Amino acid sequence: MLKGFFRDKMSLFFAVLFPLMFLVLFGGLLTDQGVSKSEIIQVGSVPVLDDAPPAARKAFAESLEITRSSDEADAVSQVRKGDADAVISQSGDTVTVRYSQADQVKAATVQGTFQAVIQSANLAESGQPPRFSLDTSQVEDDSLTTIQFVTPGLLGWAVAMSATFGAASNLVVWRKNGLLRRLRLAPVRTQSVVLARVAVSLTIAGVQTAIFLALGMVAFGLRLSGSWPLIIPLLLCGTLAFMSIGLLAGSVAKTEEGAIGMANFVVLPMAFLSGSFFPLDGAPGWVRAVGQALPLKHLNDGMLDTMVRGEGPSSAVLPIVILLGFAVVMTAIASRLFRWDG
Repeated sequence: MLKGFFRDKMSLFFAVLFPLMFLVLFGGLLTDQGVSKSEIIQVGSVPVLDDAPPAARKAFAESLEITRSSDEADAVSQVRKGDADAVISQSGDTVTVRYSQADQVKAATVQGTFQAVIQSANLAESGQPPRFSLDTSQVEDDSLTTIQFVTPGLLGWAVAMSATFGAASNLVVWRKNGLLRRLRLAPVRTQSVVLARVAVSLTIAGVQTAIFLALGMVAFGLRLSGSWPLIIPLLLCGTLAFMSIGLLAGSVAKTEEGAIGMANFVVLPMAFLSGSFFPLDGAPGWVRAVGQALPLKHLNDGMLDTMVRGEGPSSAVLPIVILLGFAVVMTAIASRLFRWDG
């Protein structure tokens, strides 16, 4: 089985190289991108910016990229088209900021930034020393970068795709070419055949994990922290869970195309609903509720907790239990629908 996998160039591509393409894509887009600045067009003289003290100007430079213009209509047009984030002008004591709501994150950032600017200017005019101060820091280790948060979700999706597609397609192909019937009649226990297939899937998952982590560390500065070794049992349990989905698809489907289509119908939407490609913090409540019912969501959360969030070994217990329970239920259903012959 292991030889067959490595000799099948298409399976090798979709199990290993295809997910790595996504890691390179996301890693290249998100790693070391720095702080995103808001592009602001300043029309005319704006004393709250021009006359700000040096410390305030330095803070502006870190979050704002300001260009000057004398044509207010053209500046507003650029914001409307998305070429800039906001237009700022000042008339007397009134500062006017016009922005586009098309990008709600940028809009909120622009409003918050200039509210702080006006508050600072008012404070300076009053001559009163500030009563409160702000001290900010991140809760994670300072060494954490974006690639740390991206890798667990992409790795979970890669393992899910490989285990599901491999089990589904192999089962249908073996049934069509009569290999299942020969294995049934051969002096080999069915248990041995099943365990061999499980061992191959776990081995492939191990190879995927090693390649993912190695590429992440070498190319994108991934640093393993916290209780990261716990991703190994998490991925092994995740492999079993997604193998059971593949077994169900292979038991029901009559053709290889049908099995792959069923597997793709399950795994691809699950990747989006489980936060493999982007976080779901801003998603509707029903989307997050659906995600909690999916095994990939628990696999991703378990790896995030152990690799990124600094949680202890206890954070991996619940995801492992859920993944194993899912595998048992789905395998039981697949065994009831399993057919030796087409």
